[in-house]
Amino acid sequence: MKFTCLSEGRGYYFPPCHIVNICGFRVLLDCPLDLSALAVFSPLPIVISSLLDEKASIHSGQSSSNSESVRQDVSELLDSKKLIQAEPWYKTVKSLQLWSIYSIDVVLISSPMGMLGLPFLTRLKDFRAKIYATEAASRLGKLMMEDLISMHMELRQFYGPEESGCPQWMTWEKIELLPRALKDIVLGSERTELGGWMSIYSAADMKGCMEKVQFLKYAEEAYYNGSLTIKALSSGLEIGACNWNILSPKGNIIYLSGSVFASATATSFDYKALEGSDVLLYSDFTACNDVDGEKNDFPPATGSSYSSNIGSCWETIPESWLDSDEYSEEMEKVSFICSCALDTISDGGSVLIPIGRPGVMLQLLENISLSLESSNLKVPIYFVSSVAEELLAFSNIIPEWLSSQLQERFCSGQPLFTHIQLSNEKKLFVSPAIHSSKFLTSWQEPCIVFCPHWSLRLGPVVHLLQRWCADPNSLLIIEERADIKLALLPFEPMSMKVLQCSFISGIKLKKAIPLLKILQPKHVLVPESLRPHISCWNPKFSVHCFTENETIVVPKLKTFADMDIAMDMASELLIDTKMIQGKNIARLKGELLIEHGKYRCVLRNKQVLSSQVRPLLFLGRVDLDSLLMALKKMGMKVAAQHAQSTDGSENVSLVFISEPNEALIEVTSTQTTISVGDETTASLVSEAVRSTLVCF
Repeated sequence: MKFTCLSEGRGYYFPPCHIVNICGFRVLLDCPLDLSALAVFSPLPIVISSLLDEKASIHSGQSSSNSESVRQDVSELLDSKKLIQAEPWYKTVKSLQLWSIYSIDVVLISSPMGMLGLPFLTRLKDFRAKIYATEAASRLGKLMMEDLISMHMELRQFYGPEESGCPQWMTWEKIELLPRALKDIVLGSERTELGGWMSIYSAADMKGCMEKVQFLKYAEEAYYNGSLTIKALSSGLEIGACNWNILSPKGNIIYLSGSVFASATATSFDYKALEGSDVLLYSDFTACNDVDGEKNDFPPATGSSYSSNIGSCWETIPESWLDSDEYSEEMEKVSFICSCALDTISDGGSVLIPIGRPGVMLQLLENISLSLESSNLKVPIYFVSSVAEELLAFSNIIPEWLSSQLQERFCSGQPLFTHIQLSNEKKLFVSPAIHSSKFLTSWQEPCIVFCPHWSLRLGPVVHLLQRWCADPNSLLIIEERADIKLALLPFEPMSMKVLQCSFISGIKLKKAIPLLKILQPKHVLVPESLRPHISCWNPKFSVHCFTENETIVVPKLKTFADMDIAMDMASELLIDTKMIQGKNIARLKGELLIEHGKYRCVLRNKQVLSSQVRPLLFLGRVDLDSLLMALKKMGMKVAAQHAQSTDGSENVSLVFISEPNEALIEVTSTQTTISVGDETTASLVSEAVRSTLVCF
C-alpha cells in the first residue's frame, strides 16, 4: 500500500486530503475547499467605497517616481482598503492538481465539508472515479454547495460577467503589492499555491457532481470492482460524517478522520467497529494541534509527566474513559453561549450567529429558544439562508445519523428538533434572503439571527455585520479561528462584542493514544507531529509517520491472500498433489474470482473444463544469474545492473538486451516485467525465463 498526504487541512472547515493506493486502485480521501482563504477578499458592502478610495490613491500616487517605496508602505500596512477588490476565487488542494485525474479510481467523502471541492474534479472530462458518501453527508454537502453558489451570485451581479482567463488580482504585479499577511494566504508559506485558486463552479457542475455520488446508509457495504469492500461508520463529528473501513484481498484499511466520541446531535463515534485492522490511517490532526497544551495532561490517573509514566499506566486505562466527558463539555459551552445571548437581548442588542456546522446550529437554535422561553423574553429568531427551509426539513428525517437522545424522541413520535413548533408559533422566521418580503415584513430588533457565512465574506452575515458592527450592545458569536483579526478587518472600528467559541472537532492527544491501544492495528500511519508521543510507549504495532506531499510505502500486509474454495472442489486438493520447493502444490479445475474483497475459487462446467487443454504452469522466483546464462546460450548480448524503484521501496535488477533486438527485463522480489518490441525476441525471452522456473 502506498499513501500520500496531499493536505493536512485545518480542522472541521478544511479537512485533510489524502491519496491511497490499494491493490492497484487509487483512492482519494476527501476533496475540500479552503474557504478561510476568502479572508483576502473584500466583502460586498465595503467594495464601493474601497474602490473609490483605491482610485484616488492610485491617482495621487502617479506623481511618485519611487515605486519601491510605495510597495514597502503597502506591504507594512493592513487595513480594509488593502483587501483584494475583486470577485472571489476559491482555494483548492494545490497538490491534488499534480495527480492525473484519470488515475483516480475511487473518491471517499468523510464529511459534508469534504465534498465542497468535488465539482472541480467531476467537471473534468477525464474524471471517471466512483464516488461514495453517506446519504446524510451528501445531502448536507449538496445544500452547502447550493448556498455557496447562491451567495457568490450576489457578488457576480455586482462585478459583472466573469473575467476570461486569469483575473487581474492574480498577476504578479498585483500580488507583489499585497501586504505580507495576504500574500501568505494567496501563495502559501512556500509561495507555490497560486495554482490552487479556481473560479466558482456552476449549478450545472454541482448537479453533475451529485449525479456521480453513490449514497450509503449507515454501515452499508459497497463493492468496487469486486476487489474493494467499502463501509461507512459514524465518526461523531457531524451529522453524516464517517470513518471508512476498506477491505481488500490483501488486508483491511481503516481511515480515521476527525472524530468525536460523544455528540449532542450526531451519532456517537463507532470506534469498536474499527478494531483489529491491518492498517489504520490516523488523519485526525486535532491531537497535533493539542500537543503543547496537553503534554502534561496525560495520563489522567497520575500527576507525573506524560513521557515518564505512559508505559506504567497504559494497560490500566479503562475503555469507558474515552467517552466520559465530551458530551458534558459541549453542553456547558452551549449553555454559556445561551447565557451570553440572553444578556445581549436584555441589554437591547441583537445576536448574530454565522456558525457553519449544521449540527451545532440546530443545537444552538433549540437551546436558545428554550432559554428565551424560560426567561420570558419574546424576541424573534431568524434563520436566513437560500437553503434554510430544505436544511430544517431534512434534519427531521435522518434518525440513523442522530444521537441516541434524538433517536429516543423519534421512537416516541416526537419531532427530532423543535424548529417546526417554533415556526408554527411565529417564534422562528425562515427566509431565503434578507431582501425577501417575508424577512422584511417580519423584521424587528432586538433579534437573534442564524445565517451564513462563517468566512464573514459572503452572504447575509456581511450585511448584518455592517448594520451592527458599531453597536456595543450587539453580539457576534463565531467559532474560534487564527485569522479573526483579518476576518473582522472590513468592519473596523468594531464596537460590537465578539464571542469566540471552540467546538470539539477531533480526538485530543490524551485520548488518541488510549484509542490506538484499544484498536490494536498491525500498522498505523500518524502525522509526524505525533512521532515522539507514539514512540515513548513502545507500541506493539509498527508506526509510520507522514508529512505533506511525501509518499510512504506500507509493507505487504499479508504473505498470502485469503481464498474461499467451493466445497465440491475441496476433494480435488488431495489429487495430484506434489511437493515442490518444500510446498504442497495441487492443480484445481475451476475459475478464480474476486468478490467482495476476497478471492474465490468455484467449479465451472466439467465438460467445458475437460475439453480445454491444460497449459503448463510455472512456479518460483527468477534467479538473475540463471536468467543471464540462459539468455547468453540463446546468443543474446546482455548487460545487467542493479537499481531501486522510483519510490525507493525495493531493489530492482535490470537486464538490457541489445542483440539480436532490444529488450528490457525488470526483476524484483515480487514480479518480473518484460518489455520487448517484436514477437520473436519476446518468445525467446519468455522461454529463457521459464527455463529458470519449476514446471508442473
